[in-house]
Amino acid sequence: MHFYVDESGHTGPNLFDPAQPILYYGVLSSRVNLDAVALERVKRVRKKLGVQRLHAAELGNGRLVDLIPDVLPLVKQFDIRFNVYRVAKPDHAIICFFDQVFDQGLNPAITWTGYWTPLRYVLLIKVASLFDEELAKSAWRARITPNDDIALPIMQQVCRVLRERVDVLPDARSRQLIGDALAWAEANPSEISYNVPSKRDILQITPNVVGFQSVMHGIADRLGTTGARASRIVVDQQSQFNKAQRTLAEFYRNARGFKSSLGPGMPLVDHTHTPDVPIEFSSSTDSCGLELVDIHLWVFKRAMEGVELPPELEALVYAHMRRGKTDDISIKAIENRWTKWFNKLPELEEMSSEQVERGKEILRIDEERRLKAVIGTLQTEMPGKIS
Repeated sequence: MHFYVDESGHTGPNLFDPAQPILYYGVLSSRVNLDAVALERVKRVRKKLGVQRLHAAELGNGRLVDLIPDVLPLVKQFDIRFNVYRVAKPDHAIICFFDQVFDQGLNPAITWTGYWTPLRYVLLIKVASLFDEELAKSAWRARITPNDDIALPIMQQVCRVLRERVDVLPDARSRQLIGDALAWAEANPSEISYNVPSKRDILQITPNVVGFQSVMHGIADRLGTTGARASRIVVDQQSQFNKAQRTLAEFYRNARGFKSSLGPGMPLVDHTHTPDVPIEFSSSTDSCGLELVDIHLWVFKRAMEGVELPPELEALVYAHMRRGKTDDISIKAIENRWTKWFNKLPELEEMSSEQVERGKEILRIDEERRLKAVIGTLQTEMPGKIS
């Protein structure tokens, strides 16, 4: 199986560019090497359009329409599949904040179930509702600032402002848990490992690398579905993130075959079908597969953003209906995904009395542990401010 990967909406660590709020990755896959079998056709299209390469942003709607009669038949002929992965950049800042501050392995004021079960996503959605854009910017600025003397006071201020807003949450338990966790983090900023240790580590937490995780999981899913092996993974060449992408791909390759549970009800980490070939970087001048994925991504991005497309370009989107997949990293996507899961949970009346009592006992033990940590720390660090 051959894969061709391109991205759009790249702004690096700047997550708050209003013109590009979403990072897109597009992945084109086929059982054949498109760089070889599609080359002659792509050459004819280039010649017809009078260009050295097919670059959608340069061609625009009008000229892309002219190439669709040549490109569309390739989808069926070579069983091409196209997947799109998106990261909502402002949401990424909030998710990063939550993952650091509410990590139960670091912050004892959060319950075990509040981080290691799907209840984590309930708390994330509630914490996210307390943010505005300026506060999200502050949280992200602290996250990407290596200097503790600068980063940690900003993080503490974010926690302080969020605590002041906790009262708007409708249920008392959420107010208590979120308030306590924020208070503990504010009192113990150096225990959270909130900010990056160096500038070079900033790349590892950008949407580009986080989105590339989705790309690698999507490739593994495609290989698992087809039973095929990866022959090539060709990624668009660019200077800033290729090294970080290679590091991530090598980490996954070394973990091939590994399985692990993140916790009860949580997604399984499964590297069974992780590709065992190294990724390679190329420019579209050397890979017509990258030219084709660039065209697909440009068209799909506009379709997903609600931009009206000419019928010819809509036909390319329709050709992949029920064949391709999309995946989003955003607060809304998390809410939609996990609301369905919670709606399927049995009611208390459907559980045995033994199950209910055992559950209550587990919660009681964890709450005693949590309160001991909260009271012991906050009485010392922040007397009079315990939630």
